Amino acid sequence: MEKRRAFDLRRLASAIFVLAAITVPLVTVQAQQRRQAAMTIEALTAKVKNLEDVQQISAVLIDYGRALDARDFRAYSALFAKDGSWSGGLGSVSGGPQAIYDFMTSRIGGGGPIGFGPTYHIMSSFKIDVNGDTATASSRWAFVTAARGPGIQVAGRYEDVLIREDGLWKLRSRRALNDLSVPTSASAGR
Repeated sequence: MEKRRAFDLRRLASAIFVLAAITVPLVTVQAQQRRQAAMTIEALTAKVKNLEDVQQISAVLIDYGRALDARDFRAYSALFAKDGSWSGGLGSVSGGPQAIYDFMTSRIGGGGPIGFGPTYHIMSSFKIDVNGDTATASSRWAFVTAARGPGIQVAGRYEDVLIREDGLWKLRSRRALNDLSVPTSASAGR
Protein backbone atom coordinates (compact mmCIF):
# COMPACT_ATOMS: atom_id res chain seq x y z
CA MET A 1 0.00 0.00 0.00
CA GLU A 2 2.89 2.34 0.81
CA LYS A 3 4.35 1.77 -2.64
CA ARG A 4 1.00 2.42 -4.23
CA ARG A 5 0.58 5.60 -2.24
CA ALA A 6 4.10 6.83 -3.12
CA PHE A 7 3.41 6.00 -6.77
CA ASP A 8 0.10 7.92 -6.69
CA LEU A 9 1.83 10.93 -5.08
CA ARG A 10 4.51 10.93 -7.80
CA ARG A 11 1.81 10.71 -10.48
CA LEU A 12 -0.09 13.56 -8.82
CA ALA A 13 3.09 15.66 -8.57
CA SER A 14 3.88 14.92 -12.23
CA ALA A 15 0.35 15.89 -13.27
CA ILE A 16 0.58 19.12 -11.27
CA PHE A 17 3.96 19.87 -12.86
CA VAL A 18 2.61 19.26 -16.39
CA LEU A 19 -0.50 21.33 -15.66
CA ALA A 20 1.64 24.17 -14.30
CA ALA A 21 3.97 23.97 -17.29
CA ILE A 22 0.97 24.41 -19.60
CA THR A 23 -1.02 26.91 -17.53
CA VAL A 24 1.70 29.41 -16.51
CA PRO A 25 2.72 30.28 -20.10
CA LEU A 26 -0.96 30.55 -21.11
CA VAL A 27 -1.70 32.89 -18.21
CA THR A 28 1.41 34.91 -19.06
CA VAL A 29 0.45 35.11 -22.74
CA GLN A 30 -3.11 36.10 -21.87
CA ALA A 31 -1.89 38.82 -19.50
CA GLN A 32 0.48 40.10 -22.18
CA GLN A 33 -2.33 40.09 -24.76
CA ARG A 34 -4.56 42.05 -22.37
CA ARG A 35 -1.78 44.62 -21.85
CA GLN A 36 -1.24 44.91 -25.62
CA ALA A 37 -4.99 45.28 -26.21
CA ALA A 38 -5.17 47.96 -23.53
CA MET A 39 -2.17 49.75 -25.07
CA THR A 40 -3.81 49.49 -28.48
CA ILE A 41 -7.06 50.94 -27.16
CA GLU A 42 -5.13 53.72 -25.43
CA ALA A 43 -3.14 54.42 -28.60
CA LEU A 44 -6.29 54.45 -30.72
CA THR A 45 -8.05 56.72 -28.25
CA ALA A 46 -5.12 59.15 -28.37
CA LYS A 47 -5.08 59.09 -32.18
CA VAL A 48 -8.82 59.73 -32.40
CA LYS A 49 -8.50 62.61 -29.91
CA ASN A 50 -5.66 64.11 -31.96
CA LEU A 51 -7.68 63.81 -35.19
CA GLU A 52 -10.67 65.48 -33.51
CA ASP A 53 -8.44 68.30 -32.26
CA VAL A 54 -6.91 68.82 -35.72
CA GLN A 55 -10.39 68.89 -37.27
CA GLN A 56 -11.64 71.43 -34.71
CA ILE A 57 -8.56 73.63 -35.23
CA SER A 58 -9.02 73.42 -39.02
CA ALA A 59 -12.58 74.68 -38.52
CA VAL A 60 -11.27 77.65 -36.49
CA LEU A 61 -8.81 78.52 -39.28
CA ILE A 62 -11.54 78.33 -41.94
CA ASP A 63 -14.07 80.24 -39.79
CA TYR A 64 -11.49 83.02 -39.42
CA GLY A 65 -11.42 83.69 -43.18
CA ARG A 66 -15.19 83.41 -43.51
CA ALA A 67 -15.89 85.81 -40.62
CA LEU A 68 -13.31 88.26 -41.94
CA ASP A 69 -14.78 88.22 -45.45
CA ALA A 70 -18.31 88.66 -44.05
CA ARG A 71 -17.05 91.54 -41.86
CA ASP A 72 -18.61 89.69 -38.93
CA PHE A 73 -16.11 90.98 -36.40
CA ARG A 74 -18.08 89.57 -33.43
CA ALA A 75 -17.70 86.02 -34.79
CA TYR A 76 -14.14 86.85 -35.88
CA SER A 77 -13.03 88.12 -32.47
CA ALA A 78 -14.76 85.19 -30.71
CA LEU A 79 -12.20 82.90 -32.36
CA PHE A 80 -9.49 84.41 -30.12
CA ALA A 81 -8.59 83.39 -26.56
CA LYS A 82 -9.17 85.65 -23.57
CA ASP A 83 -5.55 86.83 -23.89
CA GLY A 84 -5.51 86.55 -27.70
CA SER A 85 -3.41 88.70 -30.00
CA TRP A 86 -3.17 89.42 -33.73
CA SER A 87 -0.42 91.03 -35.79
CA GLY A 88 -0.14 91.67 -39.50
CA GLY A 89 -0.14 94.32 -42.19
CA LEU A 90 -2.73 96.45 -40.40
CA GLY A 91 -0.75 96.59 -37.13
CA SER A 92 -0.86 94.61 -33.90
CA VAL A 93 -3.35 94.17 -31.11
CA SER A 94 -3.49 92.15 -27.91
CA GLY A 95 -5.97 91.89 -25.06
CA GLY A 96 -8.45 89.33 -26.29
CA PRO A 97 -11.70 89.34 -28.25
CA GLN A 98 -12.97 92.84 -27.40
CA ALA A 99 -9.63 94.49 -28.20
CA ILE A 100 -9.44 92.54 -31.46
CA TYR A 101 -13.04 93.46 -32.33
CA ASP A 102 -12.33 97.17 -31.73
CA PHE A 103 -9.09 96.98 -33.73
CA MET A 104 -10.67 95.29 -36.75
CA THR A 105 -13.73 97.54 -36.86
CA SER A 106 -11.50 100.63 -36.67
CA ARG A 107 -9.18 99.33 -39.44
CA ILE A 108 -11.60 97.61 -41.79
CA GLY A 109 -15.13 98.45 -40.69
CA GLY A 110 -17.56 97.59 -43.49
CA GLY A 111 -14.94 97.91 -46.22
CA GLY A 112 -13.41 100.98 -44.58
CA PRO A 113 -10.23 102.89 -45.06
CA ILE A 114 -8.19 100.16 -46.71
CA GLY A 115 -10.69 100.14 -49.61
CA PHE A 116 -10.77 96.45 -50.44
CA GLY A 117 -14.56 96.19 -50.67
CA PRO A 118 -15.84 92.60 -50.78
CA THR A 119 -13.11 90.03 -50.18
CA TYR A 120 -12.61 86.31 -50.35
CA HIS A 121 -9.90 84.43 -48.42
CA ILE A 122 -8.62 81.16 -49.82
CA MET A 123 -7.19 79.10 -46.96
CA SER A 124 -4.87 76.13 -47.58
CA SER A 125 -1.90 73.99 -46.57
CA PHE A 126 -2.77 73.55 -42.90
CA LYS A 127 0.01 72.10 -40.76
CA ILE A 128 -1.32 71.56 -37.26
CA ASP A 129 0.61 70.14 -34.31
CA VAL A 130 -1.36 69.40 -31.14
CA ASN A 131 0.29 69.00 -27.75
CA GLY A 132 -2.38 68.47 -25.11
CA ASP A 133 -4.35 71.70 -24.69
CA THR A 134 -2.03 73.78 -26.88
CA ALA A 135 -1.27 73.64 -30.58
CA THR A 136 0.63 75.41 -33.31
CA ALA A 137 -0.62 75.87 -36.84
CA SER A 138 0.85 77.19 -40.03
CA SER A 139 -1.31 77.81 -43.08
CA ARG A 140 -1.36 79.65 -46.38
CA TRP A 141 -3.84 82.26 -47.51
CA ALA A 142 -4.66 84.19 -50.62
CA PHE A 143 -6.78 87.34 -50.58
CA VAL A 144 -9.07 87.91 -53.55
CA THR A 145 -10.91 91.15 -54.26
CA ALA A 146 -12.09 92.87 -57.42
CA ALA A 147 -11.57 96.34 -55.90
CA ARG A 148 -8.14 96.73 -57.56
CA GLY A 149 -8.78 94.49 -60.53
CA PRO A 150 -9.72 90.82 -60.55
CA GLY A 151 -7.48 88.22 -59.01
CA ILE A 152 -5.34 87.58 -55.97
CA GLN A 153 -4.26 90.85 -54.40
CA VAL A 154 -2.15 89.55 -51.51
CA ALA A 155 -0.98 86.11 -50.39
CA GLY A 156 0.92 84.89 -47.39
CA ARG A 157 0.87 82.66 -44.38
CA TYR A 158 -0.49 82.55 -40.87
CA GLU A 159 1.61 81.40 -37.94
CA ASP A 160 -0.65 80.54 -35.02
CA VAL A 161 -0.55 79.42 -31.41
CA LEU A 162 -3.83 77.95 -30.19
CA ILE A 163 -5.14 76.96 -26.79
CA ARG A 164 -8.10 74.92 -25.63
CA GLU A 165 -10.15 77.38 -23.60
CA ASP A 166 -13.43 76.34 -21.94
CA GLY A 167 -13.41 73.20 -24.11
CA LEU A 168 -13.00 75.09 -27.42
CA TRP A 169 -9.92 75.74 -29.53
CA LYS A 170 -9.07 79.46 -29.69
CA LEU A 171 -6.32 81.49 -31.30
CA ARG A 172 -3.91 82.68 -28.63
CA SER A 173 -1.80 84.49 -31.19
CA ARG A 174 -1.97 84.89 -34.94
CA ARG A 175 0.72 86.43 -37.12
CA ALA A 176 -0.38 87.28 -40.66
CA LEU A 177 2.67 87.45 -42.90
CA ASN A 178 2.44 88.84 -46.42
CA ASP A 179 4.60 86.81 -48.79
CA LEU A 180 3.23 88.12 -52.08
CA SER A 181 1.46 91.32 -52.99
CA VAL A 182 0.29 92.74 -56.28
CA PRO A 183 2.69 95.40 -57.55
CA THR A 184 1.51 98.98 -57.33
CA SER A 185 0.86 100.73 -60.63
CA ALA A 186 4.13 102.71 -60.22
CA SER A 187 6.26 99.59 -59.73
CA ALA A 188 4.39 97.50 -62.35
CA GLY A 189 5.96 99.43 -65.23
CA ARG A 190 9.55 98.96 -64.06
